[in-house]
Amino acid sequence: MLRFECDYTEGCIPEILEAISKENHTQYPGYSTDAICDRARAKVKALCGRQDVDVHFLTGGTQANATVITAALRPHQGILAAQTGHISCHETGAIEATGHKVLALPSDTGRLSASQIEAFCAAHWNDETHEHQVQPAMVYLSHPAENGTLYTLEELTAIRAACDRWNLLLFVDGARLGYGLAAPVNDVSVADLARLTDVFYIGGTKVGALFGEAVVLCHPALKQDFRYLIKRQGGMLAKGWLLGLQFDVLLEDGRYVAIARRAVEQALRIRDAFRRKGCRFLIESWTNQQFPILDREQMQKLAGNYAYSVWEPVDADHTAVRFCTSWATTDAQVDQLIRDIESL
Repeated sequence: MLRFECDYTEGCIPEILEAISKENHTQYPGYSTDAICDRARAKVKALCGRQDVDVHFLTGGTQANATVITAALRPHQGILAAQTGHISCHETGAIEATGHKVLALPSDTGRLSASQIEAFCAAHWNDETHEHQVQPAMVYLSHPAENGTLYTLEELTAIRAACDRWNLLLFVDGARLGYGLAAPVNDVSVADLARLTDVFYIGGTKVGALFGEAVVLCHPALKQDFRYLIKRQGGMLAKGWLLGLQFDVLLEDGRYVAIARRAVEQALRIRDAFRRKGCRFLIESWTNQQFPILDREQMQKLAGNYAYSVWEPVDADHTAVRFCTSWATTDAQVDQLIRDIESL
């Protein structure tokens, strides 16, 4: 059975294991206060083109999302997100458990638009009963979005302007950021995110690390007491050097984007094979997630040898599924899948 249902089925890139082994008997102070974490923070700041950002290492995406949102919002405030956004439908109410409502907006593309944000905020503030409602105070985006689509630099710039008009913080979930940066149509850089957002993170768990996300705080107000909140949320890893080391290795000499680009190339090979077979797609994705639409017979044939995600029904006879590659996906694995796609 070959697994294409997600991008975190394997452990980590070999260079990280080698680095952990090398440092395993070295003594470091705890809680990410060590020299390795400082070195990794310096690499993140270099990518951002800014020295005034704060960088914190957390173990996973849900933990990062909950900690950031808790730090950003007052008790009566909520966060705007696409209805397909991770915090809206894949985090088991983690954000609501912190006391903040996810204000989910419909989206056929998986992305929010500046006009949606403008319309929602105008409706809220023009309603004379707005004090009886959750106040929008933050916008949550995923880049790539949950369906593999990407924000353009123009879209992000427009969203930044909308956030400024309505006094909203802008937060970008970068759990799969590497695959977005590596997509051939992407025009957004880490420096762009550091310039346009108030907070974002560079995902490691799904992009070559054993675990870990690097949270980048750009807005000065978010920096205050953030480590207190990490601790309160249960995210203060005692052996913090393990997090810093992984990002130190991932961000060395362009490795992060290079391993992600390999995954994207494999995903596009799979996409092209389904296209040659005449399959439609739920949405056009240029990242490591692909969403072909299959009939029942095709799904059953592939399920015999492959694990993939059932995404959503399209009609009575067809379902959109997800095939997801990772930094570790091999040519041989994709070659075998392509042969079986051709025989459908």
